[in-house]
Amino acid sequence: MKILYSIIIAVVLFTGCSDFLEKTPLGQESEDTFFNDEEGAIKAVNSVYSSLRNWNLYGGFPFISLTDIASDDADKGSTAQDGYAFAGVINNFTYDASNGHIADWWNGRYQCIARANKLLDNLGNISDIDKDLKNRLEGEAKFLRALMYFDLVRAFGDVRLVITNPKPSDYDTPKASKEKVYEQIIKDLEDADEFLPKKSEYSSENLGRATKGAAQALLGKVFLFKGDLGNSKIYLDKVISSHEYDLYYDFAKLFTREGENSIESVFEVQCAAYAEGGGSSQYNEVQGIRGPTNKGWGFNRPSDNLEAAFEVGDPRKDATIIYVGETLYDGTVCADNPDVANEKYNQKAYVPEHAGGNENSPGNIRILRYADVLLMAAEVYNENGKPSIALGYLNEVRKRARKGNTSILKDITETNKDILRDIIWHERRVELALEQHRWFDLVREGKAVEMMKKDGKTVLPKHLLYPIPQSEIDMSENILKQNDNW
Repeated sequence: MKILYSIIIAVVLFTGCSDFLEKTPLGQESEDTFFNDEEGAIKAVNSVYSSLRNWNLYGGFPFISLTDIASDDADKGSTAQDGYAFAGVINNFTYDASNGHIADWWNGRYQCIARANKLLDNLGNISDIDKDLKNRLEGEAKFLRALMYFDLVRAFGDVRLVITNPKPSDYDTPKASKEKVYEQIIKDLEDADEFLPKKSEYSSENLGRATKGAAQALLGKVFLFKGDLGNSKIYLDKVISSHEYDLYYDFAKLFTREGENSIESVFEVQCAAYAEGGGSSQYNEVQGIRGPTNKGWGFNRPSDNLEAAFEVGDPRKDATIIYVGETLYDGTVCADNPDVANEKYNQKAYVPEHAGGNENSPGNIRILRYADVLLMAAEVYNENGKPSIALGYLNEVRKRARKGNTSILKDITETNKDILRDIIWHERRVELALEQHRWFDLVREGKAVEMMKKDGKTVLPKHLLYPIPQSEIDMSENILKQNDNW
């Protein structure tokens, strides 16, 4: 069974580090000796973080493919046939259960879950460990496990729920209902909220680890996806009232190295370009300008649909889309590539030249930021019949975007709940464009079929969940059941 094989591999091959970002492969360490002390426990939780950079998690093509390329925000990009078998079929909704990117989404997250489970199963056996550190490491592991299950349940619905190291009896485990999966996500995040420090309480070398605010923000999002607006409001309010976060002063610079781990950052995957190459991610490379500039692959091309969604004069358009001939912030000019049709690129994923080449993208990957929190809060308050509060949060995001230019992005004054809801959803789109939110937002909003039809694509009800990878069903001897109509 592939999931269990992946789990076993992951728990044996801990690639962690004593420092949070330092790339120090540990090779194989004995399970009997690894969890003897604080150092081993820290290495173990670092190995969970390091897996986030993997190709089959946030660091590669599958993450972009199943989120942006599947949506009306982006098309496959690159040349016509490049990547078509994996991403092209997702772009036009002709994929099936054999798709490699779908299998990678599944396997990458279960491998990360396995590393978290390994730590959580063994943490209680370490006698010589500071209590506060032990609690923090438990909180970090549970936050990361919850994040993985949130990705899985949104993509597939009912999935296997594995919260301990695999045992022979686990081989016959069927899928758990999405309700049970959400229960576990919430439990893990509530524990993380209790145990994790605030962002401001971390030392500089630990900046980027999961925080209390990250757990609360993710709880707010999880409850929003469940339709539980009351609990969503509670946790989003906690993030806002903590005063740990604010909008970064410049939207465009937020996506440069300057903006990493800024005051707006709630949680982002930590990456670095190592001099010897490898060990980071391919997130920036996959989306980079195709050709000698940036040496990227040119995937995740911003769509004409997205381009038209920005209001006239909105600076976020130019901060989101790279055009041929444009001079970028490092002085590089985007050269024309005649092999690429309708050439455009994701500005938010652009990084200057860096050491190491492939698998070595230095740009952090933004997972949760404060603007997302404010827009979720705006949505919740609007649904709760408090449009004035909703408008405050919405207009705060717009104010930052217009950078003092009062002739653009005027404050919204609409108070009709239905109209304001669509305005908030549209603001989410342009603010968070090409940050891998759009597809799941469309599904949650019940607008995937409608909006993709406007983009010239046919989405059937079955496409609202991805199919369980056929390889997993086969290796489970059909204990895992396929999603409807696949």
